[in-house]
Amino acid sequence: MAQTILKARKKYDAIIPWYIMTSKENNYKTTNFFERHDYFGMGKENVTFFIQNELPMVDVKGKILVDEKGLVKLAADGHGGIFEAMRNDGVILDMKKRGIEWVFIAGVDNVLAKMVDPVLTGIAMKNKCLAAGKSVVKSNPKERVGVFCKKDNRPSVIEYTEITDEMAEATDEAGELLYGESHILCNLFHIKAIHEIAKNKLPYHSAFKKAKYIDKNGVIVVPEVPNAYKFESFLFDAFEKLDNMAIMRVKREEEFAPVKNAEGVDSPETASKLYMDYMKNHK
Repeated sequence: MAQTILKARKKYDAIIPWYIMTSKENNYKTTNFFERHDYFGMGKENVTFFIQNELPMVDVKGKILVDEKGLVKLAADGHGGIFEAMRNDGVILDMKKRGIEWVFIAGVDNVLAKMVDPVLTGIAMKNKCLAAGKSVVKSNPKERVGVFCKKDNRPSVIEYTEITDEMAEATDEAGELLYGESHILCNLFHIKAIHEIAKNKLPYHSAFKKAKYIDKNGVIVVPEVPNAYKFESFLFDAFEKLDNMAIMRVKREEEFAPVKNAEGVDSPETASKLYMDYMKNHK
């Protein structure tokens, strides 16, 4: 991503600040990595780190888990927590001081995320939208991605864990998937929208995960199957606070190479191949 931003800086002759949300678990390693690599040529003053919030994890009976240190077991509150974290750490204020109007937010697990896209910005401005998102067509009805839709006539996204099989397989008159526009976590927001969204918390979703903990006898338990719920907010729930937003369909092979699994589909291996193929064709 640093390479993408540096190319854009050179092309447009402009300073493009980079704000990176970390977690309490990886903040030190991440900031230290950037320091050791001299911020990849971007300048320390143009790279800002801020930390994501956390929420307690509970077992199947609703009891709060205790971690290996004897403290409440916490987990990061999801990518939707970015707005509250930006407000709490003064990121929004810093952006306003810099005169920033548009902010692009992408997931770190997508190595092909196009961090600077004047076309997406132009579409949002032309349509007078305070937000815009990118989509790719679902590869198949069962692909594990959220999809764009409208709820109560407002923009929204249905997460793949919450869509029914009937909805996932439904098609329109042209034979295309009715819910086929994948949300790839590549979104553009006007600073005004971020300021308003950050005033309130987004709703929480639960996820059933494997979590190591200490039982009542002080013994560390390492489960082999999911045993605990973590709670997280999703960035796309913020869309419902907007009157409208622009959606731009992009090519999967050019802008979407996620890392979600250790091996197989959407793994480091597949993402690396997509990235190398893209670089060969866009020298």
